This record gives sequence, structure tokens and C-alpha cells, in this order.
Amino acid sequence: MSDIHIGISGWRYTPWRGDFYPEGLKQRQELAYASRAVSSIEINGSFYALQTPERYAGWYADTPDNFVFSVKAPRYITHVKRLRDVEEPIANFYASGVLELGDKLGATLWQFPPSFKFDTERFDHFLSLLPKTVSAARRCAAQATRGEPPPISKLPAKTRLRHAVEIRHSSFACDEFIALLRKYKVALVIADTAGKWPFLEDVTSDFLYLRLHGDKQLYSSGYSEKALTHWEKRIRSWTSGAQPRDAQRVSKKQPPKRSSRDLFCYFDNDIKVRAPYDARRLLEKLTLTDTLEVTPGEMTEKLA
Repeated sequence: MSDIHIGISGWRYTPWRGDFYPEGLKQRQELAYASRAVSSIEINGSFYALQTPERYAGWYADTPDNFVFSVKAPRYITHVKRLRDVEEPIANFYASGVLELGDKLGATLWQFPPSFKFDTERFDHFLSLLPKTVSAARRCAAQATRGEPPPISKLPAKTRLRHAVEIRHSSFACDEFIALLRKYKVALVIADTAGKWPFLEDVTSDFLYLRLHGDKQLYSSGYSEKALTHWEKRIRSWTSGAQPRDAQRVSKKQPPKRSSRDLFCYFDNDIKVRAPYDARRLLEKLTLTDTLEVTPGEMTEKLA
């Protein structure tokens, strides 16, 4: 059986208040509310600044036992340093408290800017630096110049850490890039960006990572029932170990066969308050709402 996690990218948005979030709901209760309406959330505050162990631990405490987070890695590494001399920044990231998410840590997202072109040597070195296990992440954090090495994790030392890469430059549409991701078992983010950036559906790991930014208008347009059904069918195919027949792939080489694959899917069309509703509808189509503790309507009373 595959684990399917459907949710939203971030949860603190002013336009959501009084719409997705009921009138009167306190801001400190928004994560508790959202985490009971969807099954996963992508933390994006970590993209803009290093967080703290206390903050990660607080997010863990505010969410249900079966909830999962993914974490967006710092743009300082991908956008500012552009993968040059990133050993120290990567160590600082893991010393900032990511492992405090424990068994709720899903995957780490590494997003690259549209101006970043594929460089085989630089990308190979970067992927080799990413810790593959909890123990590797602790060793990495021990080299940090900011923060402190994480305490002994509740997770077994050999617990695998998952990584996903989102690209936005056409130079990545090449066999060499796909081969590198498969070499390091890193997932290629399948990103729906209303046609603005490359759309690639190559399977490069034993899990899938989707980011749905809007199919008509970037970050704002909602997904119609037809569009959600389209993604439902693709998700069912990928998570059963297969691939959609019309998948837009770069590599002609097939990925290793599997009976199932886990999947993370995040809606990032938040400007017009579409993301939480689209995520909820997709969960319903996949008959996954029974895994949620309560409905958003019930949360209104619980958190009053």
C-alpha cells in the first residue's frame, strides 16, 4: 500500500481568514485547523529563513498523529549560493531543527530559480551532500556554524530522508539530469505551472512529489472538477507503481518497477483562496478524507 499525502503549501495567508479559516479563529490556531482539513502541509517559511527547533517542535505538537509535513529548503542554498560552497549552509539547515518533526517529516523540497541552468558537475556534488538518513543528517548538523546539533531523534538512525528537486529552466530537460536524480534516489518535482516552466513527469525515486501552482493562471486559478479528475487518475497510476501512458518524460529509460509508490501533492494556488478547497476535493476523489480527524466545519466548534 502506498502513502498518499495531499495538502497545501503554507498555511498563513491573510485572504484565507474569514474564508477557509472561520471568522474569529485565532492565528495561533490556524495550523491546527488546516492540519485537520488536509493530510499534509509544505512548510515554506524555512525557504526564506532558518527556523528554530522550538518552532518545529511546536508545529509537531499542533498537528494530528497521522499528519505529515514537507519542508522547503533555504533559498540561500539554491538561489543565493546557487549550489556553490553549500556544505556549511546545508549543515546549518539541518541544525535548525528539521529533525524535530520526527515521524511527521515527509520530504525536503529543493526549489531552483528560473535562471538556474543545469550543470552536471555542480548538481552531482550537491546531490551527494544531501543526507540520506537521520544519522547522516545528525553528522551534517554537527558541522554547522549556526544552531546546534539536534538531540537524539525519536526516529531510528537508519530512517531514510527523502529529497525532491523542482527545476524551472529548460536545460534540465535532459537524460543526464534524470540519471543523476535516479542515481541518488531523489524525486523530480512534477510541477503544474500553467505552462510557464518545464513540465516533466519522469519518475526518479520510489516516491512522487507534485506541486500544483494553477493550471490556467499561476498561483491563482482554481482546478475544475475535470482538472482534479485528471490529477486523480495520474496519482492512482503512479501510486500503483505504474505510469500514465501520456506521461511527458525526458528519459526513455524506465524507472525500476515497483508495486506501489508513496506520493506528496501540494496545492500552491493560494492567492484567491483556492488551494485548501482544491486539496480537500482531491482528497475526496481519492477517498482519503476518512483519515482526517474532523471536517473543517467541525473544527470551528472544536477550536472556538
